[in-house]
Amino acid sequence: MQISSRFTMAVHVMVAIDVYSSDHKVTSTFLAKSVNANPVIIRRLIQQLKNDDLITVTRGAGGAVLARDPQDITLLDIFDAVEAVDDAGLFNFHDNPGRSEPVGRHIHDVLDVRLDRVHAAMERELQSMTVADLAQHMRTFM
Repeated sequence: MQISSRFTMAVHVMVAIDVYSSDHKVTSTFLAKSVNANPVIIRRLIQQLKNDDLITVTRGAGGAVLARDPQDITLLDIFDAVEAVDDAGLFNFHDNPGRSEPVGRHIHDVLDVRLDRVHAAMERELQSMTVADLAQHMRTFM
């Protein structure tokens, strides 16, 4: 299992926008330097964040800004916006467990509900963290 790096890059983008937007024009090129990623990748993330109304982008002199108060943007909002987990879910389960013996026949019955609980716990934790929390902590390093 591995969550896509889109999630951590999107969080990085959101925190950078919050920290820098009052003093800088925050563009995809500016963000790409901060993330150390290709500006095309950052533009795709920006589009996903924009589509979920987490940021607004004004061409020209404006740059990117948060669309809501950073206290109202959770890491779960970002996680959902960038589709960090595919439709199969957080955990990729092997498709065809053996059916010829009890463990293979019943592994989904035993494991699926537990993995769903793990996923739900992760979402609760992400829901409890905001861009404002991370940006405030980031400012202690500046």
